[in-house]
Amino acid sequence: MSKQQNVKIGFILAMLTAILWGAVPIAMKYAMVSIDAYTVVWYRFLISAIGLTVWLAYKQQFPNFQIFKKPRRIIMLIIAGLGLMGNFVLFASGVKYLSPTTSQVVAQLGIVIFMIASAIVFKEHLKASQIVGMIILLIGLGLFFNKSIIELFTNISQYGKGVWLGVLAAIAWAIYALAQKVLLSKLRAEQLLWLLYIMCSIVIIPITTPSEIFNADAGQLLALIFCGINTIVSYGALVAAMERWQAAQVSAVTTLTPLFALIFSDLFALLWPEKFAMQYLNIWGYIGALAVICGAMFATIGHQIWHQGKGFLFKQKTGEKE
Repeated sequence: MSKQQNVKIGFILAMLTAILWGAVPIAMKYAMVSIDAYTVVWYRFLISAIGLTVWLAYKQQFPNFQIFKKPRRIIMLIIAGLGLMGNFVLFASGVKYLSPTTSQVVAQLGIVIFMIASAIVFKEHLKASQIVGMIILLIGLGLFFNKSIIELFTNISQYGKGVWLGVLAAIAWAIYALAQKVLLSKLRAEQLLWLLYIMCSIVIIPITTPSEIFNADAGQLLALIFCGINTIVSYGALVAAMERWQAAQVSAVTTLTPLFALIFSDLFALLWPEKFAMQYLNIWGYIGALAVICGAMFATIGHQIWHQGKGFLFKQKTGEKE
């Protein structure tokens, strides 16, 4: 397969990931009409664990457990598992109070936290483009919440509770991502996710009520199943995309997730207004959402168009395009 074909397939797979991530909070919110957040998350982990077990058995690629002879790797696995579980639980809890679009916009904060944490933990140097991208993202968040930003810090309503749960979910994701970065040097991504899904599905059982699925109607059950399958397919597409395309470009495409969440939310609200609510934003809210996406994207791939010491897109000396 040619490099150009690889890039095209990588782009398509990355876009599929963004689309699926944009749709999942809508399905979760609908499923949570009858099923509590913890149980929805447990079913997501369970379905994903079963799916990956079948896949790894088919490929005969189960992880070599000898790598966990070193206690440090077991500790990192536990940290990654707690981070992923915290992210899923807190995100689902926040979705209960927020629109899917708002949930995904807040989730982009995880990129900022991860980059700053990576600079501290791994002694990585933050590029100027990353700093600019993070600033744009934070300004975008301020614009997105322009109607309620004072309320978020003074009078915690249901909406404010959802936002802060989303912030905590972003922090949990950053913790997971840091531990994952260490473990991926010894494990394939799908092997690590398999271990994490099994671990999380076991640990979370005490706070779940699996029998709640009997209270759900057919549509809510389908939404729940979609959430589980979505997790397998989206992360599978992400791994496959990174195998064919540069990680930075793949990450940049996935920052479009809030845009797809907004599109799907409004589309579903138009088709089924009795079941889904329209996302109402003022002009500054829409500008803020766009700024969040642009900021996250620039923080990810900005270094490829802004060459420090050489100018923006062009070399200073020759004036020729990089």
